[in-house]
Amino acid sequence: MMAERADLQDGKLVVKEGGTSTHPATPAVHFVKVVSGEDSNSLVGRVKTQEQIQALGGEHMADSCIIGESAYEVAEGYVTEVQAPAPPKADPKKKAANPEADLLAAFILDKL
Repeated sequence: MMAERADLQDGKLVVKEGGTSTHPATPAVHFVKVVSGEDSNSLVGRVKTQEQIQALGGEHMADSCIIGESAYEVAEGYVTEVQAPAPPKADPKKKAANPEADLLAAFILDKL
């Protein structure tokens, strides 16, 4: 956002790079650490939407979330789904890439 390549407008992620595209953005939180209790749901390091937190019986407020007897520190943000660009089509005239051969070639060229 600081480089002005993307922006959040009306609940949508607007990406300006490579032509303008929009993607629906859903509010979510990243579970940073357990403040009290146990991480019985293995949430630390994961991202959950408000719907998912409610399904777990949790409550989210600002930078904290309580689920059952456990309290977590969370970071607020958004999640969205973005289609990955299609991989380039392979040129039938070229040989398939072989990482071992590439490493060997680099080694030989480096030693010459």
